[in-house]
Amino acid sequence: MNVGAWCSQSRVWIVAGKGGVGKTTIAATLAAAGANAGLSVLVVELEGKRGLGAMFGRPSPVSYEAVSLRGTAPDENGTRRGPAKGEIWARRLTPDDALLEYLADHGLHRISKRLVSSGVVDVVATAIPGIRDVLVLGKVKQLERSGVADMIVLDAPATGHAMTFLTSASGLLDAARGGPVRQQAADVVELLQDPERCRVLPVTLPEEMPVSETVESAFLLEDRVGIHLGPVVVNGYEGGPAALETTAVDAATAAGVTLDEPTRAALDDAREFRLHRLALVDEQVSRLEHDLPLPQLRVPRLFTPAIGPEQLFELSAALAKAVEALPAEAPAR
Repeated sequence: MNVGAWCSQSRVWIVAGKGGVGKTTIAATLAAAGANAGLSVLVVELEGKRGLGAMFGRPSPVSYEAVSLRGTAPDENGTRRGPAKGEIWARRLTPDDALLEYLADHGLHRISKRLVSSGVVDVVATAIPGIRDVLVLGKVKQLERSGVADMIVLDAPATGHAMTFLTSASGLLDAARGGPVRQQAADVVELLQDPERCRVLPVTLPEEMPVSETVESAFLLEDRVGIHLGPVVVNGYEGGPAALETTAVDAATAAGVTLDEPTRAALDDAREFRLHRLALVDEQVSRLEHDLPLPQLRVPRLFTPAIGPEQLFELSAALAKAVEALPAEAPAR
């Protein structure tokens, strides 16, 4: 399937999964793949998240104002509304900043900062559970409606918080009788339930606990939110046992290197351990395929301490290749 066409299936992609499975890395990878396919991309980082900018070689963290990760930054007059084709911009959304902008847009700019600094936001958040999440999602909805970019990639919280994050609008919709809060919640629910506007991209590692949590959360998101799921990304996939058909002992022999018996035995033990590990990976991938019948996008494991521009290029190429292998029509659930 064409990468650009696949990325354009929805205007907002919410990258979700258990903490530690590499959601931020996959969000950056997805953004890079979309930009490489000629789309303009905005990546949204949430409060408490870090590390997105470094993957693109940007030393400073992402801020509330849009910054360029790849391409040309907006000038000081703000004449550019968003990234051009093939560019990636990013911004960090927080409830306080979203509220400030919401109030300013509704003619309350003079008192908005005073309300935040006085702690009113925290009081409101306590009185109205879920309002902070709805403020952030409401801003995402506004960005989507404005057409600021062809593709918006949202790096969601870890699964536990993500469930609350994505169900908060439905809860407020049920609780609020009317007014701007209910309208904002209704707009967010409408966004989340429209597959042409929004889909979730589940991310997992090929390990037992992440796979189990991915399966469970996927069905819960469908049932509670009515959100549509894209393919599931298997991050850190290492291939099958065939990847070790040539052993280190064979390679050494072919190179004319003579190994003593203890070294040969240690290498054979390492190979057996590695084969066992790869078999477990394939077992979990098969279980995921059985329990969650979605197409899989397998992204390789990189043996590196950090992800930078070079590694991101490799990952985005692998993701694009996996997308190209999808059927021409790969509908979301």
